[in-house]
Amino acid sequence: MRHCFLCLLAVLVCASGAFADQVTLKNGDRLTGTIVSGDGKTLLLKTEFTGDVTVQWDAITGIESSENLNLTLKDGQRLAGKVTTQDGKFVVAGTAAATAAVPAAKDTIVAVRNDPEQQSFDAEAAKMAHPKFSYFWGGLLDTGLALTSGNSSTLSYTLSTKAVRETPRDKITLYTTYIYANDHSTPPNRTTANDLRAGLRGDLNISARFFVFAFTDFETNELQHLNLRQVYGGGLGYHVIKTERTAFDVFAGASYDRDSFGQYSLLNPVRFFPGQVTNSAELVVGEELSTHLSSRTTLGERFVFYPNLSNTGQYRYQFNANSATVIKKWLSWQITFTDGYLSNPPVGLKSNDLLLSTGLRVVWGKSKL
Repeated sequence: MRHCFLCLLAVLVCASGAFADQVTLKNGDRLTGTIVSGDGKTLLLKTEFTGDVTVQWDAITGIESSENLNLTLKDGQRLAGKVTTQDGKFVVAGTAAATAAVPAAKDTIVAVRNDPEQQSFDAEAAKMAHPKFSYFWGGLLDTGLALTSGNSSTLSYTLSTKAVRETPRDKITLYTTYIYANDHSTPPNRTTANDLRAGLRGDLNISARFFVFAFTDFETNELQHLNLRQVYGGGLGYHVIKTERTAFDVFAGASYDRDSFGQYSLLNPVRFFPGQVTNSAELVVGEELSTHLSSRTTLGERFVFYPNLSNTGQYRYQFNANSATVIKKWLSWQITFTDGYLSNPPVGLKSNDLLLSTGLRVVWGKSKL
């Protein structure tokens, strides 16, 4: 009886192996499971007892599949069918493109997917080819708060949001930043920062490297007596680096700047300054960098310089830098630094507005395929 049981168990094990995919490695080892996907660098194999196993593509010498696999080659050709290995090549049987088996050299394969993975990929690719406006939005929200009480009594708060919709053809970015600080250690209460900035930018790729852009920015700053700054502009940009880990762009163009300043007064001696409105044409020259320092930490920075064409010699610039370290998939710890400079501020005010803050970042959505 025991002998019969062992024989039956051996038959079941052999049968289960016969209906599974097999991957042969350079060292002669064989892995058995279900091939899920691969990208020409690694292959994902789902096994019954050890779960998901990632295998280096270079270490694979053979594949024997029990179900259809979908191979994508460097030239764009797609093959579908059961895969075997002959003379160092992967042979796909029963492809829709041919009645005979089709061999494919390992170094020509850029993607491997089983049928469910291929169907999911094709659905996403169709969405990308004809995306609705509601597709591919993603973004972030940064917050920072500091409070003191006792011998000093202060409050400072920062809030920054960004929403991005990006496809291979275009990119839309919406952004806002709010900075507020108050000191009520001694009467009277003093507002030491109250600045709100918001804007919209659209980029359109006209080739693999070049893109055109248009933008509009708005700002109000209580301490600069700036009731409203309106900026409208556009220009041409170039993707210097565009990889999965790093993006670096440079751009240049022109803009129209309309600034409305409110009236204010100064003491010692007492002076009164009426409100004024200025209109200027500006050049726009800038760069933007985004990179992954590690699997958990990202760094981004952006610098834009605005030389004044209507009043030569005057200029302004805006520099923003931030880093974020992932705590969870949707939550990070962020550090932000900004520097806004105006060469001709209202009388009695400083040219620079600096901010250094830290706090939590909440990430939402999916901005890319």
